[in-house]
Amino acid sequence: MTADSFPDYEQRMVQAYEALDAVDEAAAEAALMAAVALLPNAAEARGALGALLRRQGRFQDAGTQFAAAAAAEPERTSWALDQAGCLADAGDHDAAWALVSAALARRADDAAGHRLAARLLLARGAKEAALAHAREARFLAPHDLDGAAEVGQVLVDAGDPLAAAEMLEPLLAHAHPADPARAAALVLQGRAWAALAEGEKAARCWHQALEADPEDAGGAARLLAALEAATATGDAGLTPTYVKALFDRYADRFDTDLTQKLRYQAPQLLRQALDTVNVGAGLDVLDIGCGTGLGGVEVKPLARFLAGVDLSPRMVEHARARGLYDRLWDADLMGALAEAPDAWDLVLAADVLVYLGDLAPVFQAAAGALKPGGLFAATVERWSGEGPYALRESRRYAHAQEHVLAAARGAGLDVEHLAPVAPRWEKGRPVDGLLFILRKSVRGGA
Repeated sequence: MTADSFPDYEQRMVQAYEALDAVDEAAAEAALMAAVALLPNAAEARGALGALLRRQGRFQDAGTQFAAAAAAEPERTSWALDQAGCLADAGDHDAAWALVSAALARRADDAAGHRLAARLLLARGAKEAALAHAREARFLAPHDLDGAAEVGQVLVDAGDPLAAAEMLEPLLAHAHPADPARAAALVLQGRAWAALAEGEKAARCWHQALEADPEDAGGAARLLAALEAATATGDAGLTPTYVKALFDRYADRFDTDLTQKLRYQAPQLLRQALDTVNVGAGLDVLDIGCGTGLGGVEVKPLARFLAGVDLSPRMVEHARARGLYDRLWDADLMGALAEAPDAWDLVLAADVLVYLGDLAPVFQAAAGALKPGGLFAATVERWSGEGPYALRESRRYAHAQEHVLAAARGAGLDVEHLAPVAPRWEKGRPVDGLLFILRKSVRGGA
């Protein structure tokens, strides 16, 4: 290649960038291909062509161009990361991970490398490792809105939407209205709020995203339509992700707030009711939604074996510190009930069902988990309006007494005890609630 080639190469690059500015991708691709032909080892031309092909979804071709750019400039890790991104887009996560690992070994402070590592590890099911890389990327580039949206995507998909919302909120508040990264970040922020059952905040983000990007590359209109449909049909309830985030953040002050500010007494009331039905002792007990273990304190004297499960890992940590439980783990209560059929003499649910709407599924699950003759003891907040249940402003469900009875009948559970109680106080007044104890038939229930 002679020196005469450089002016022609530079001219082709100028043509390519002008075509990209004019959104003429065909002309841009032709100019970049000509530039590559003139200088095959020119990393800039290879990288620009790779970026164009990647936007078009031509991941294999784009990866080839990024690989050539990386070979021409091996000291620049971004080319290898771009190649890895193409491999990940094409579904080859193993090859992508090999490139990302090598890039991070050379430059451990590369935020883009950590973002891609987080994405790949999440795809492999390594959630905790993915979150560690996502948080490192956030630390390394705290003011990068585009990168923050990518980190936020990992956080939401890994089950930590609250962290995503808290990260994006101040960045979006200070973002320039014309920032090209703003629309995508708003879509992601809306997804985080939706996962936290904050429908109004989600809708506001998606409306703003549509204003910022009328072409709607991020799909805000589709998300808005789905949210509106769920709201119209009453399906926009509390998600497990919302409940987990709520109690993970609340765990450290949970006992103090409940017992002192809210006068929480559901566990004590349940124990008193269990004593009235002569439940006995030496029981295998499952405390679902165990929280920090306040229910375990009450039923421990009745238990031969006491297990506790909660959606919040932080709550489980606090419960473990009490030294009461023979087994503790964090999981969804439906999965925990299904884990061991006909295993429990007593299933306890103190102030847990307020985070569920329809009680029929959990009553069925409890019946399946109980031994014949076993008991399901729980509290709910009582609903006296229209319908079987309602989501209150407190973000807790209240249930009509008839709904409780209907769910029990449907699950083949007999009512041993049903009484009005005040399981807690709110805004200076006792909450109207119900306490019930249901027994599985000795013939096997439903």
